[in-house]
Amino acid sequence: MATKYDLVALLPMKANSERVKGKNFREFAGKPLFRWILDSLLKVKAIDCVVINTDAREILNSNGLTESSRIIIRDRKEELQGDFISMNRIIQDDLANVESKSFLMTHTTNPLLSSNTISKAIDMYDDGLQHGKDSLFSVNKFQTRFYSEDAVPINHDPDNLIRTQDLEPWFEENSNLYIFSKNSFESTKARIGNYPILFETPAIESQDIDNKIDWHRAEIMALASMLAKSHTT
Repeated sequence: MATKYDLVALLPMKANSERVKGKNFREFAGKPLFRWILDSLLKVKAIDCVVINTDAREILNSNGLTESSRIIIRDRKEELQGDFISMNRIIQDDLANVESKSFLMTHTTNPLLSSNTISKAIDMYDDGLQHGKDSLFSVNKFQTRFYSEDAVPINHDPDNLIRTQDLEPWFEENSNLYIFSKNSFESTKARIGNYPILFETPAIESQDIDNKIDWHRAEIMALASMLAKSHTT
């Protein structure tokens, strides 16, 4: 009988990447990129195990990562491989094969996301379940003046300027973190349910690596954080 968990972290990982070749396994501030978020997840006691859905088991093994009591490596099905496969299909496959009350999903491309922030998100999700919420996703908060492509003001009146801190806040889905149940996922066929919680992540931790500029920016932040910590110990 399959083990039934309370909370499983999903960490999908593919061998190929288009804009930064092999980024999941490249050295980032002293260790492979995937190890940053994986290490943060493993520090969170509320997470029972981390499921890595991948087409790169051999690459993971060559980087010293094998299965353990808290790490499950699932070989990605051939029909789910490729750059144009919806992530929702991969999540759906994991949910069909792993029994858990809730699932937390993140990406290797969020290396600065801390275990402390992940724990806070879990606490907020658990509390939200008691108040009619069914999922959580991470966001960046903005209070600034936006325009459409043709210079039409979207969220403000140029003839009646108010302080930016008094503008209605707008929230951007930053893809750092999602928490949901199987029922929630099935209700929308997506990571975000019908009654989600918006969870604001710290600006420094919210850097998502999508291209080479993102990579260098995030690595500078990581190295600066490591240097700051070394000076306080």
